[in-house]
Amino acid sequence: MTSRHIPPADRTGATRDTQSPALSLEFMAFRELHLPRYLSYARVWFREPGRAAEAVEHAFRALAAVWPEILVSSNPTAAAWQIVRGAVTEHTTRPAGPTDPGAVDEDLAILHYVVGLATPEIADVVGTDTASVASQLRHALRHDTEW
Repeated sequence: MTSRHIPPADRTGATRDTQSPALSLEFMAFRELHLPRYLSYARVWFREPGRAAEAVEHAFRALAAVWPEILVSSNPTAAAWQIVRGAVTEHTTRPAGPTDPGAVDEDLAILHYVVGLATPEIADVVGTDTASVASQLRHALRHDTEW
């Protein structure tokens, strides 16, 4: 049985400070929901799991710093995804930038074919609709995106 008062450890063994007054319940819920998928995505770009976890932690610190603005944006999940992508890109020599349309197809292909997420899950992670994800995955396959 797990105590709710003990910060849970992630798979790298690091603990999170869930008692920080600056972190809202909404932020912590968002983190719990998206952390496993963000880590799975980041692990594709790094050989060492610790580096992937570091990039994702960097992203969550950046998200926490702008969380009120994220919440009032037109699409909080999409805004958060861009921060995660940016943190992963910043921590690696990843060639594609966040505004590169090919990078979007590549990310969706990675989430689907490498991480193993279904299109509704991908839509939830990146903040878009399922039909858009399905269309972009078909586009990536047609254009033989190298990922």
